[in-house]
Amino acid sequence: MSDQTAPPKLSAKDRLAIQRQDMPVQDATARAAAFTEVNLGYELENAVVEAQRCLECKNAKCVQGCPVNVDIPRFVSLVAARDLAGAARALLGDNALPAVTGRVCPQETQCEAQCIRGIKGKPVAIGNLERFVADWARTNLATDQVRPDGPRVAVVGSGPCGLTAAGELARLGYRVTVYEAFHTAGGVLVYGIPEFRLPKEIVASEVDRLRAMGVEIAVNVVVGKTLKVQELLADHVGVVIGVGAGLPAFMEVPGEDLKGVYSANEFLTRVNLMGAFDFPRCATPVLKGRRVAVVGGGNVAMDAVRTAKRLGAEEACIVYRRGHDDLPARAEEVHHAEEEGIAFRFNVAPTRVLGDEQGWVKGLEVVRMVPGEPDASGRRRPVAQKGSEEVMPFDQVIVAIGTRANPLLTATLPELKLTKYGNIAVDEQGMTSIPGVFAGGDITRGAATVILAMGDGKVLAKSLHNWLQQGAAAPCAGCTH
Repeated sequence: MSDQTAPPKLSAKDRLAIQRQDMPVQDATARAAAFTEVNLGYELENAVVEAQRCLECKNAKCVQGCPVNVDIPRFVSLVAARDLAGAARALLGDNALPAVTGRVCPQETQCEAQCIRGIKGKPVAIGNLERFVADWARTNLATDQVRPDGPRVAVVGSGPCGLTAAGELARLGYRVTVYEAFHTAGGVLVYGIPEFRLPKEIVASEVDRLRAMGVEIAVNVVVGKTLKVQELLADHVGVVIGVGAGLPAFMEVPGEDLKGVYSANEFLTRVNLMGAFDFPRCATPVLKGRRVAVVGGGNVAMDAVRTAKRLGAEEACIVYRRGHDDLPARAEEVHHAEEEGIAFRFNVAPTRVLGDEQGWVKGLEVVRMVPGEPDASGRRRPVAQKGSEEVMPFDQVIVAIGTRANPLLTATLPELKLTKYGNIAVDEQGMTSIPGVFAGGDITRGAATVILAMGDGKVLAKSLHNWLQQGAAAPCAGCTH
């Protein structure tokens, strides 16, 4: 059903003449003190005009750049024709969490990077259109209420990998139960990404849509402690593990155990999941530093430093060992941080954290870094410049230099093969060394992006289904075949 009368078909020349529609955003000064969403989203007319920029390529390279293989030209052309219901159905058929990926997916390095319009100008704003369609669907398109009656499958972890796998398996008719360790479903989407980038109501609505598809969510279940994988295998035909990589990495410098040093993982979990920004109404506290250093340059570092600013920090500063052009964070997030008054210290690396007599952080000693010889990837590795140490006065330090695999689950499965980094080893289909147990996302890749984890979830659902169809699994107790 079309929203309005469809516009006339445009020629390629007409499409090329249309300028990219900017994403409306909150005022930088106002948003730097609030947790409300920064990006405000397209209105209908902005979305239609932006969709009309698509050249409808026969060989759509943008699809090749999408880890979940969304049929981008299809849903975009339906937006251009004002058929929002059709666009929503097309998008939801390919992507289990479009309102999430439309907000946090790095489209600029994936689908939009492949857009032919980007060769001599700006690519089609695929992510902005995805967000627009997904948000429209949330309030205008009812989810079909279904109750799958096939065999039972367990999914461990309700992050992007687990939720995607669950949705795909439910479509295939499986009775899926997702087991989540925290009290709220969503994984890193709720504990790791701040409200101002991804509102929690968006994640909750995506989870509710999966529930309407027949997916059951069991929270406060720590697989590896509350339940063992072996127990899940006893009454499920297969298990999908998508628990992420939530064990924080630290700098391993003197003073890192001082009061006022957080891992970004703990800091963001306290604020995002536990509501520490609203203490004491919410029971979980968090230290609100006056001068805060965040060590790292990725998206997690940007999330942490912008969160510290919103908690009232007079100075919130990124400390990064490389230069501005080397920041691995999304360009949009860096730009938003700069607009909000975040400070940046480039080409320095911490050597120790300094404390006062009471054991509280009072400073961060750093050393200047200069480019060294290229490493295996061809990237020049920073090298410390002797004698260039200086002390920067901070009263809080947040470490955001990456995460590793948490051994809580894997330690209970001695027969599970791991990589040298402690990640779960899998074959090309995502099968682990235990028949019927599949794994994907950060627990197999190491820390990566939401969309790559979702791509894994989609592959795992298909792989598990194919494995079962081939008769590889014997009937198990409690399952109907």
